[in-house]
Amino acid sequence: MPQRKSTHRLTGEEREFFSLVNRAVFANPFSEEREAIDREIAGRFPGGTAEEVLQRAIREITLRIDRFEQEGRGDIRSFSGEERPLVENVFLYDFFHRFLDRFDGFIAQQADAGDTPQSVPFAGEAFALLRKRGFSPRSARRYFEVAYQLRRAFFFIHRSIVGSSPCMRELRRKLWNNVFTHDLDLYHRHLWDRMEDFSTLILGETGAGKGAAAAAIGRSGFIPFDEKKNAFTESFTAMFVELNLSQFAENLIESELFGHRKGAFTGAVDDYRGVFDRCSRHGVIFLDEIGEVSPPIQIKLLRVLQERDYRAVGGQRRRRFEGRVIAATNRTLDELRKSGRMRDDFFYRLCSDVIVVPPLRQRIREDASELDNLLNFVVERMLGAASKPVTAAVRDVIQGRLGVGYPWPGNVRELEQCVRSTLLNRRYDGSLSADNQDLAGELARALRDGTVDGRTLLAGYCFLHHRRWGTYEETARRLKMDRRTVKKHVGRWIRMREEKAGDPP
Repeated sequence: MPQRKSTHRLTGEEREFFSLVNRAVFANPFSEEREAIDREIAGRFPGGTAEEVLQRAIREITLRIDRFEQEGRGDIRSFSGEERPLVENVFLYDFFHRFLDRFDGFIAQQADAGDTPQSVPFAGEAFALLRKRGFSPRSARRYFEVAYQLRRAFFFIHRSIVGSSPCMRELRRKLWNNVFTHDLDLYHRHLWDRMEDFSTLILGETGAGKGAAAAAIGRSGFIPFDEKKNAFTESFTAMFVELNLSQFAENLIESELFGHRKGAFTGAVDDYRGVFDRCSRHGVIFLDEIGEVSPPIQIKLLRVLQERDYRAVGGQRRRRFEGRVIAATNRTLDELRKSGRMRDDFFYRLCSDVIVVPPLRQRIREDASELDNLLNFVVERMLGAASKPVTAAVRDVIQGRLGVGYPWPGNVRELEQCVRSTLLNRRYDGSLSADNQDLAGELARALRDGTVDGRTLLAGYCFLHHRRWGTYEETARRLKMDRRTVKKHVGRWIRMREEKAGDPP
């Protein structure tokens, strides 16, 4: 494409505004920094949700770009020096948001189609706009690929990692950084096709959502676009390959990981492809329950992570692995390493990034609305549509039978079962009965043995009845105590238990 002579300059106000938009382009969309930038772009309008502010910012930028084109300044080649990248990034921001809905529609279409790559109906129009604005054919293709990746990452992180609590907002921010690093410009220039070396370890209790976090990363990787076929080279549904290591006996794990050749052992009647064979060039392997594998298997996995090659059981040919690895465990790092369950060299090769998925009780403690947000999400996913009556019914069961202080030992997975049980039987007891009996017995033994002080005994007694009656008001009425006093003692008991369990205060 011929170079156009530089003919235009930005005014001081335009340069200031375009610099602000450039900061938005490279900011993590799940960060407080990005929300603050959007508010500044939108004109510092008071109030409004983050989504409303973003929409105002997009409209403001669209108006600016439309005015640029009307003035004959809609081509990046007419700018030079430091102004050229400023204008480029603002044009790309505008391009991304003009095609946002169509990217979302295509993501849904590809999800429905499964592993077969689908034709992109708006690709020609997108390339035409980028070339009209002065981008070379090669640059247009790269920016189209990056736009698709950015939208997929936001789509999966935003839709599968729900919750308004601070710990969940931080989780979404970290997942985005795991895909694009903390510096999107660094990623775009140097790392977009080199992320396989960044292994990740996800920690969290059983049922907390480690698999959802891994899938959000795994479906957000870079995918090249084939202009001749008018399609991306593979479907994101085929990019994520998962294996729960706890499901297999020790003598079968190696075969599940690396595959085996026919006749490699008794029962190997055919060649078998392991997860490393099934993972694509741009894909991700998710190894769940990594804390359950033996040191010999860890050594073999370490070789794959370091040397990038492996060999099938009974095979001679070494094979190349080019994807990323994400591992997860419900054990703590101290437990894994001090007990010798995880070798230090294996841990250090896995820990390019360590992401902690918070337990449900922490999320609810940080933000009381978290439970309602999750109930809405789970009900809509189960029924295919939102239902306020069903959500309210489940909420009534939780308040009436479990109480607001219920610790949700099974986390989000238990909450899903609570919804199912309510739909079937309009009740859910969870581990309430057994827990209450255990707690009552524990308090009785401590009282008998003289090993409990009065404040702790009262806190446990209030907690026991709060779980039974569901609200502070009803508990206070039954115990003939002040509501604020009951709430204080229940809160004290919860904090004591969390500290004893090792939760952050």
